[in-house]
Amino acid sequence: MGTAGPAFYDDDTVFATYQQKRQRADNPNDTLEKPVIRELIGAVAGKHVLDLGCGDAAIGRELLQSGAAAYLGIDGSANMVALATQTLAGTSGRVIHHAVEDWRYPATTFDLVLARLVLHYIADLPALLTQIWRTLRPGGSLVFSVEHPVITSSDRGWVQGGARQDWLVDNYFDTGPRATDWMGGQVEKYHRTVEDYFNTLQCAGFVVEHLRESSPQRQHFQDEQTYLRRKRIPLFLFMVGRKPV
Repeated sequence: MGTAGPAFYDDDTVFATYQQKRQRADNPNDTLEKPVIRELIGAVAGKHVLDLGCGDAAIGRELLQSGAAAYLGIDGSANMVALATQTLAGTSGRVIHHAVEDWRYPATTFDLVLARLVLHYIADLPALLTQIWRTLRPGGSLVFSVEHPVITSSDRGWVQGGARQDWLVDNYFDTGPRATDWMGGQVEKYHRTVEDYFNTLQCAGFVVEHLRESSPQRQHFQDEQTYLRRKRIPLFLFMVGRKPV
């Protein structure tokens, strides 16, 4: 099988490729994922935020500037933690190098938990959601994004070395681990259906408040052709679950 998520990004060649792709104009993270996440987060004034798989923690700096009371990022990749530490320099934000699956989640501590493009790396999602439920204060929310299940179902449509023009959805209900060649390495992700994510969130005790897909908005794109190509298939799935008061 492929490398687990955090260790994957500690391959220096993969990490360099990742950073290069994130700097590319009209990259999907900035044009499709981030706008929806910011909309779903809403106002953060006075909130204590936990960011699982925080990556470079750029959103942490933004949330603190928007009035968040505290920000803590957790990431299992040493490369990502080093980058996040630089990003948060001069702020009250903190970052911890730890796997999100077995971090000791303090009870009723956070108002908002973010999990951006990390849950598809988690083998035991119900166990992690139980911990997230535990660490949220009553009325708090989990906001997460994952690679859309139509993407994780099969990677046989990938064309290496150029922009993918065709997609293949196959073995959709055959859920479980997938080893995928990506960014110069092989990584293990877990394929789940939309129904799986929805039901798992509900079974953990969350009230599902939002379900969104990465419908592109023209104002976020510089290039017209990239915008049109992104209208063909959803790349990301988003959900918000609230812990009842």
